[in-house]
Order: sequence, then structure tokens, then C-alpha cells
Amino acid sequence: MIVGFKNHDIDFHFPDESNIPTKLGNILEKNPDDKYTISDKIWASHQMRKERNREKGNGFGYCLFNENSEYTSTISARYYKDGSEILIDQSNKGKNPRKLTPREVARLQGYPDSFKIVVSDTQAYKQFGNSVPVNMIDAVAKKMYEALKEGGEI
Repeated sequence: MIVGFKNHDIDFHFPDESNIPTKLGNILEKNPDDKYTISDKIWASHQMRKERNREKGNGFGYCLFNENSEYTSTISARYYKDGSEILIDQSNKGKNPRKLTPREVARLQGYPDSFKIVVSDTQAYKQFGNSVPVNMIDAVAKKMYEALKEGGEI
């Protein structure tokens, strides 16, 4: 995120980290629909692509997380395609990994459960992937207000 002011004398500092312990399990649904589990073909493709890139010395490929993960990769607007940025491990259930559900992606971006998702899954993934986390916007906006107030601009 970039913050700028016309008045270059404004003394702005980004918010400190919240240091609130988090884990992915806090946003995961208990019983997601099986339609979010990736197919054998896609899972095999992800594994082959990751191995190919590893052999080339690249770090590209799927990323696997579980309910105890403290963070995830960045969600992107292309997440709807194959979900490779953030896959949820389901090996304990004998299943292939799954994509996050649109509700889980909304939670990841800080949207409350009361936020209505009224578009298709594909559109929801695109919209949330292009979003900035709500709580980050709130924290930065508060710091901007403080800086402007202290700088005599408000």
C-alpha cells in the first residue's frame, strides 16, 4: 500500500503490526462442499509443475496450508482458475487438497460473515482477490487521519 500527501510536511507512519496470533483454522468452514476439492488431474498437474520448477531452481508451484498455518500466500484475482496459491490440505480425510471457499476468501480479506456474496464463485474470487484487507484499510486510514490532524490539515 502506498500513502502520499500533497503536503510533504505531514509526518505519517504506517501502523505497527497487530501481533495478534492467528491461524488459518479461524476462517475455515467446518464442512466445505466437495466441489472445492481439486480433481486428481489438477492435483497431478500442480505436483508435476512444482517438481519441474524445483528442478530449474524456481520456487513456483502450489502452496499447501492447513488449519494450523499462521499465514497464507497472497490471494490473487486468478485464484478461481486452479487455486494453486492457497490450497488446503485434506490428506487427513483421504482427499486431494481443496481451494478456499468464497466465504473463506472473504474472511481472509477481513470481510465480516454478514457481508453478502451475491455473485458467482468465479466473480467472488476475482473481487476478493482484487481487494485490500478491510482491517488494513481501517488501520492505515486511522493513521492518516492522525497524521493530518497533527499536521494541522484537519
